[in-house]
Amino acid sequence: PLSYLTSTMTERFDCYYCRDNLQGKKYVKKDEKPICPKCFEKTCANTCAECKRPIGVDAKELHHKNRYWHESCFRCAKCYKGLASEPFNARDDGKIMCGKCGAIQDGNRCQGCYKVVLPGTQNVEYKNKVWHEDCFKCFECKQPIRTKSFLTKGDDIYCTSCHDTKFAKKCFHCKKPISSGGLSYQDHPWHSECFVCHTCRKSLADTRFTSHENNVYCVDCFKTDVAKKCHGCKNPITGFGHGTNVVNYEGYSWHEYCFNCKKCSLTLANKRFVIKADNIYCPDCAKKV
Repeated sequence: PLSYLTSTMTERFDCYYCRDNLQGKKYVKKDEKPICPKCFEKTCANTCAECKRPIGVDAKELHHKNRYWHESCFRCAKCYKGLASEPFNARDDGKIMCGKCGAIQDGNRCQGCYKVVLPGTQNVEYKNKVWHEDCFKCFECKQPIRTKSFLTKGDDIYCTSCHDTKFAKKCFHCKKPISSGGLSYQDHPWHSECFVCHTCRKSLADTRFTSHENNVYCVDCFKTDVAKKCHGCKNPITGFGHGTNVVNYEGYSWHEYCFNCKKCSLTLANKRFVIKADNIYCPDCAKKV
């Protein structure tokens, strides 16, 4: 507050401006010059930044950064609360606001409810955006995330459970979401723990395997339980290793390297042959036998 010296005099004493006799009257002394209250308001008083009227001798004056107010005019521009003895914010546009209204005007707005997140309240910050703690919810189940893990899809937030249910690939075997890891076979995703031999249930990840009628088998189980037996050597036809090609004829199968003439051992794959008593012959040897 700016104070001015006021006094009364019993001797002849005139106002510096209007020369009115100040004897026995109130006056203001400024720069060693006596001034009557009326002239003070006209020529010397500061102008209130709010009401634009002079701040007279009897008014209490408040000032901040070269601006002056009547005590009653120094109030929040939004809620009109008096700020003479309260914390306040001085905005760049010249408005004075209480702490709460200033936070509402300038503070971050919640991405969920679009209300201001007041300083000191529980909130969540993510990618330069802010939410009230209770507004940071899963887009699918609408439950607050709080301290749980979450994933995003575009601008939407999901708890891990809803994200897996809605977006994660489903295991071809158990039909449940694959949240991490897994493998792909024949354009189908699998959990690693679900990709096992149909017979012995041994894991097939990182090992050799084959499939039959939509089931997968390890090499040993495929040989024992599934593979056809070669009509020549009587061993399983697995498709692995040497001689992966197979010859089929009238319900019988042979390894390609076993499909030879019984007499001259000429390979007969993709050639004319004769079968006699479960043996195969080239045409020339067939004539001889």
